[in-house]
Amino acid sequence: MIIILIIILFFSIIIHEVSHGYIAYRLGDPTAKYSGRLTLNPLVHIDLFGTILIPAFLILSHSPILFGWAKPVPINPYNFRNPRKDLMWVGFSGPASNLIIAFILSLIIKILPSSPITIILNYGGVINVVLAVINLIPIPPLDGSRILTGLLPPELAYKYMRIEPFGFIIALLFIILFGSSIIQPVIGIICSLLGLNYF
Repeated sequence: MIIILIIILFFSIIIHEVSHGYIAYRLGDPTAKYSGRLTLNPLVHIDLFGTILIPAFLILSHSPILFGWAKPVPINPYNFRNPRKDLMWVGFSGPASNLIIAFILSLIIKILPSSPITIILNYGGVINVVLAVINLIPIPPLDGSRILTGLLPPELAYKYMRIEPFGFIIALLFIILFGSSIIQPVIGIICSLLGLNYF
């Protein structure tokens, strides 16, 4: 089961990153395409720390929240026609792809009779909901920060993004401090709406 969970998480993260690159490409930025990142080939997306070590540690430690990341897809906002608006769509595309995967898996679960396969599909759906929720946290460099930056006035957005060098630490502290009180309830609500069993 641990191996299956890692595989599901791994490919969910890859689809998340490819979605960023694909939407950027559709909006006028070919950087990801020219970098060979618009592919589901896992070898070009692996980040040793975020794709393998962190997820494995969280699974082995029985963490209630499972997440990870792949190598960020390269994007050049100067290629966009409307950089602020387009970056919002690129940022949203990753979590959206995870929610779409979770929705599709929930539909399959409803069609199939209860079995070990549906249990695995349920895990896959929950993992994708977790990825979507965590990435929508508005702390740089998470995707939610790209969305918030596009909504803020330019001057305020510039000041806000200055915290990005410290963003990973801030995001990690936020997850640790508010994982059970904020993040898990949100995950539970979305899973309930999709008909997924959030353990």
